[in-house]
Amino acid sequence: MEQAAIEEKVQEISTDVSRYQQYVNDHIPDLVGFCLKVILAVIVFFVGRKLIKWLIKIVRNSMDRAGVDKGVTQFVCSLSKFLLYALMLFNIATYFGVKESSVAALLGTAGVTIGLALQGGLANLAGGVMLLLFKPFQVGDYIIQDQAGGCEGTVYKIEMFYTTLLSVDNKHIVIPNGTLSNSTIINVTARDLRKLEIKVGISYDSDIRKAKEILEKLLKEDPDTKDDKDMVVFVDELAESAVVIGFRVWVPTDRYWAARWRLNERIKEEFDAQGIKIPYNQLDVHVHQ
Repeated sequence: MEQAAIEEKVQEISTDVSRYQQYVNDHIPDLVGFCLKVILAVIVFFVGRKLIKWLIKIVRNSMDRAGVDKGVTQFVCSLSKFLLYALMLFNIATYFGVKESSVAALLGTAGVTIGLALQGGLANLAGGVMLLLFKPFQVGDYIIQDQAGGCEGTVYKIEMFYTTLLSVDNKHIVIPNGTLSNSTIINVTARDLRKLEIKVGISYDSDIRKAKEILEKLLKEDPDTKDDKDMVVFVDELAESAVVIGFRVWVPTDRYWAARWRLNERIKEEFDAQGIKIPYNQLDVHVHQ
């Protein structure tokens, strides 16, 4: 009985092995075909990625030669890259036998779901479009985001969802386009000229006329000041400890800080040389007995 049971068990195992071999033999072509499809899809993906980079480079160079604004070029290249990758993945999916209608339905459902989950991302995309349409600034402009916790810096690039600024100390500041488009933006470099105003306090014992003559002389001698465009020297305030005098003059925007720092230094040197005192804050106390 035991020998018969063993023989029966061996027969069952042999039958199972035969069935497995037959199953593998029947499905080897399908398995090989699927593996080839996967390998081909991987090859298509890497080749497609190289091709997309090449196409984006052509688009960027063409727009640069046409003199298109750099921010528009960056935005278009970013959007084109996104669309080309989506198209490539769509073609790979259909190659694996997924029907176009199924992919379209899947994309529609996914689009609604993702849209509800990522409303901020869509707002950033819309904000990027608004920034390119109305152009409150361009790549290379120095801007200030005038709000609580705002940032400032030189516009480095404008992409689909974010705008990157470079701070004075070369830090990357990434701001969502939706936030930026809803902020008050101060474009410091939008104009070629910028009004420079400097005020300084002199003692009540100093000669006001002489101080004003010194300031006028410095403004006419400075290489960056435009003395023919509304230059004015004035007495601004009779303060507690000083007479505050100052001037306003136009300077080239890209020379604003250099001119400001240089004139501050020259004012101190000339006032010292001409005996014009710049007082400290002081309080006179009179004691009556």
